[in-house]
Amino acid sequence: MSQVKFISEDIGNIDLKGSIEKVDAGYDVIAGGIDIWGTSDQFHFSYVTIHDDFDMAVRLESLSMADLYTKAGLMARKSLLADSEHVFFMVFPDNSARNKNNGGYEFQYREKSGADSLAIYPNDYRSEPAEFPINYPNTWLRLKRTGNVFYGYYSTDGEAWKLYSSHEMNIDRTVYLGLAVTSHNENKTVKAAFRDITLNN
Repeated sequence: MSQVKFISEDIGNIDLKGSIEKVDAGYDVIAGGIDIWGTSDQFHFSYVTIHDDFDMAVRLESLSMADLYTKAGLMARKSLLADSEHVFFMVFPDNSARNKNNGGYEFQYREKSGADSLAIYPNDYRSEPAEFPINYPNTWLRLKRTGNVFYGYYSTDGEAWKLYSSHEMNIDRTVYLGLAVTSHNENKTVKAAFRDITLNN
C-alpha cells in the first residue's frame, strides 16, 4: 500500500513552506521548520486520521541535511496544534554523534500539550558500530500502536525488524498518523524520500 492518501500541511509558524509530491513508490516531502522538540514544533506533516491500533512502516530512501538535527520519520499526534502531545520515531541524515546517540535513529515524544519533549536513546550510545545505524537508501522505520503502547522498530530490509524502543503513553484513540519532516534550519528546506509505505489498522 505505497500510496496512502495523505493530507499535508505545515504545523507551527514556518517561514519556508513544505509540500508533498506523489512518486512511483511513495512520496517526496519538502519541509522547513525550526524543529520537532521543546514545547512546540515547526514541521511539515503528511497524515491520515486513525481511530484505533495501527502498524505503519516506511523505507526512507534519502534525507537531505540542512542541520545536524534535521529529522524525518513516522509520527502519531493528538492534534495539529504546534504544542500537541505525540510520539515520533525518526531518523537523522547521517550517523554522526548526537547527544546520547551514535546512530541515526531516535524515539521522541511529548506526553502533555505544551510540555517538554523527551527522547529514548540506545542503551549503549558509544558502541562501534552503532546498534541502530541508518543506511540510505535502506533505512526502514516502523511505528506500531497496541492500546496505549507505541513501538518503534528498526530494519535494514523491511522484513526482519528489531525493536528500538517502546513507550506507554495515555493519548486519544483517534490520532493523526503519518510522515513528519523538519529542516531544523529556518532558512533552508530539506527533502525526504519516503518509499514502500505500508499501513495496517
